[in-house]
Amino acid sequence: MSTSRPAPNDDLSAGLSVFFPAYNDQPSIAGLVQAAYDTLAPLTSAFEIIVVNDGSRDGTLEALAPLEQALGERLRVVTHPVNRGYGAALRSGFAAARYPWVFYTDGDGQYDVRELADLLGHADETVGLVNGYKRRRQDPAHRIWIGKFYNAVVRRLFGIRLRDIDCDFRLIRRHIVAPDRLRADGGTICIEIAMLAEASGLSTVVVPVSHYPRLHGRSQFFRIRPLLNTFRELVRLHVVRVGLPLLARLATPLPALFKSSRAVEGD
Repeated sequence: MSTSRPAPNDDLSAGLSVFFPAYNDQPSIAGLVQAAYDTLAPLTSAFEIIVVNDGSRDGTLEALAPLEQALGERLRVVTHPVNRGYGAALRSGFAAARYPWVFYTDGDGQYDVRELADLLGHADETVGLVNGYKRRRQDPAHRIWIGKFYNAVVRRLFGIRLRDIDCDFRLIRRHIVAPDRLRADGGTICIEIAMLAEASGLSTVVVPVSHYPRLHGRSQFFRIRPLLNTFRELVRLHVVRVGLPLLARLATPLPALFKSSRAVEGD
């Protein structure tokens, strides 16, 4: 864990929403919520914590019940009756957020939520996104190589400059990720978030964060069906976010060109 703790910037005085997308995260979710509360309570009075329970079939909701009583209005739980996917969980989290800044990280405990304090010191009026990047990825070798390949391909396909696209340890301005601006139901939503942040006209800051081995459950991404779904989402997202805007830009001069041709013919 990082030892430096920059003071929270005054730009965060309007408030901060923290949320955790959770799917079958009973062993870790309560500890993450408590750590978030313990981190934020000394820093600001304007904060909330949200858990998006994405159709969990274990005891995720039961694990949160004591904290709902203890934290009261500080903690809200949004529940999807069925598992709708990572992107849908993030969209629900952003939609539920009430404050101008939003932080999220996954509910599986592979990041230390206390390191949110490292991100807060960089959130000034010039910044739209403060994104973590993993100091050292604590995953099996095949996941590390797939992750490197995925990052390289996505950065090239979508023109993204963000260092670690799949590091889901993010602090972002809520208006950048308004729910009507996000479309993906799966993991490609992280590409949308990065693209929207880089197109916002505000700066992106990256901060090193710790990454820990998964202690329970299994990743929903590194399996055949999710990988195939991700490939389909990548194609669809590239068409929507890159292909169609490019065609629109190329088509823009055509009406003027046709008008000019008609004028010549008239002469």
